Amino acid sequence: MTARELGARHPRVQRLRALHRDRHARAAERAFVLEGPRLVTAALDRGVPLEGVYLGYRARPAFAALVERLERAGVPVRDLREGVLEKVGATRTPQPVLGVAPVRSASLAALPAAGDVVVAVSVADPGNLGTLLRSAEAAGAVGVVVADDSVDPYNPKVVRASAGAVLGVPIVARPDAPATVEELRATGRRAVGTAARGGRPVESLDPAASVALVVGNEARGLDEALAERLDAVVTVPMHGPAESLNVAMAATVVLFDLDRRRAARRVADPGASA
Repeated sequence: MTARELGARHPRVQRLRALHRDRHARAAERAFVLEGPRLVTAALDRGVPLEGVYLGYRARPAFAALVERLERAGVPVRDLREGVLEKVGATRTPQPVLGVAPVRSASLAALPAAGDVVVAVSVADPGNLGTLLRSAEAAGAVGVVVADDSVDPYNPKVVRASAGAVLGVPIVARPDAPATVEELRATGRRAVGTAARGGRPVESLDPAASVALVVGNEARGLDEALAERLDAVVTVPMHGPAESLNVAMAATVVLFDLDRRRAARRVADPGASA
């Protein structure tokens, strides 16, 4: 043990543990935890101003190149005593590198006037929300709105599933989903929902128009008050006896289908708008 290693009772470690485990702590501190060297590296690649990075016991030599890069960027790097890492994380085999990143402020008004926006309402599964963030960024969406009744987008499981997208795509927290949909429609976007069956074909959506893609709870879908505000509902066609795609996969198909057809239009007509 060295003098610089932090113990479990150190205030910085207590804060780290709270940010990792408590949604209210993350909201109050406006910060969240990145688990693992890949996410910390992704933060550096994106220019995210990390508050600090914590290394598991004797992990420094194994991540010497990353530590050097962090120190060049002016990010404080601190070592944890033996056994502390296991008390901070909630997994059986915690990652040996933990970073603390700020929650970026984003608002609906600050999003670009054009471009697709995903609206996540009552999405309860962290893996689904993380995949939605990842797909939204990869498909070129300009933002993701997360209703207050959804899982916290800075939950560690969401952050891991997002594969770094939580650091890139703007995330807007909103309490009122119906009002949010109306505001997005007022910008010229078409409000589109997905359904397991009975909806229009995905290819019926006009790629020239930006969409507000509204996705709901994994079991219940969208409630009636919200469904009434949609301009269209689409269904992803499937082969065989499969009941449905999960909410994240259905949204991914819609987003990438629109992006693919927009790219085809630009190739066919370079003067066409995206």
